[in-house]
Amino acid sequence: MTVAFVLGGGGVRGAVEVGMLRALLEAGVKPDMVVGTSIGAINGTAVAANPDLSVVEQLEQAWASPEAGTIYGEWWPRQLRRLARSRTHLNDPAPLRDMIADMVGADATFEDLEVPLAVCAASIERAAETWFDSGPLIDAVVASCSVPAALPPVKIGDEHYIDGGVVNSIPLSEAIARGATTVYVLQVGRIEEPLSVPQKPSDVAKVAFEIARRHRFFRDMAAVPDHVDLHVLPYGGGHPDDARLTSYRNLDRTQARIERAYQATANYLVEAHA
Repeated sequence: MTVAFVLGGGGVRGAVEVGMLRALLEAGVKPDMVVGTSIGAINGTAVAANPDLSVVEQLEQAWASPEAGTIYGEWWPRQLRRLARSRTHLNDPAPLRDMIADMVGADATFEDLEVPLAVCAASIERAAETWFDSGPLIDAVVASCSVPAALPPVKIGDEHYIDGGVVNSIPLSEAIARGATTVYVLQVGRIEEPLSVPQKPSDVAKVAFEIARRHRFFRDMAAVPDHVDLHVLPYGGGHPDDARLTSYRNLDRTQARIERAYQATANYLVEAHA
């Protein structure tokens, strides 16, 4: 049996993955491989480096850190000045790099990790899904998290990369392709939330984006081989404000998200393993 943790993207909602990890590790479920995209690449890096229950406290501290607040909640005028200078992005990637370096070390490589890790990013030049699983770690993880317009593309070699969620938001198929036979999907809840016909301009963009990010996962779910034991973990429910366009900046509900996801996943695992 080869156990994979698949950690999807979702910005601040990715805090739910910390609760899911706590439930899994408390239940004695540890990964043989970790596959992550976007915020899932950050959480996945932590658990691949330290596949032990102590990683939960490390992640909770990271989510509550000044770096996390700067990444997501920097003062609007400062962001707008940066956009005016760069013409491409609102946020400074330095706090994100610092946060990852605090977890694994500034010079960490994939080979340093206790559990094999693969993270997804989108190549601009090749318009292609790209997987990083060897060599320098931090550039690859930052590339996987570089949300267009929020962060600048990351240059690795001769190519530039942006957020892996653009091409593979919940990388279930990659874990199976790498040999996983038991897969735990840690997802932020969007796939559980219904979509409705747009009623205003902001809804149009949101609905289009959600269809783009969800359709591949649903297709991959339908194609899971019979020999694979699949568990899509529950996220514990959201908050009415999650629908707002500015919700991606709000870290106030981080601990509540973690706790709800922990309880929902712990209950799920009890039933699944009964």
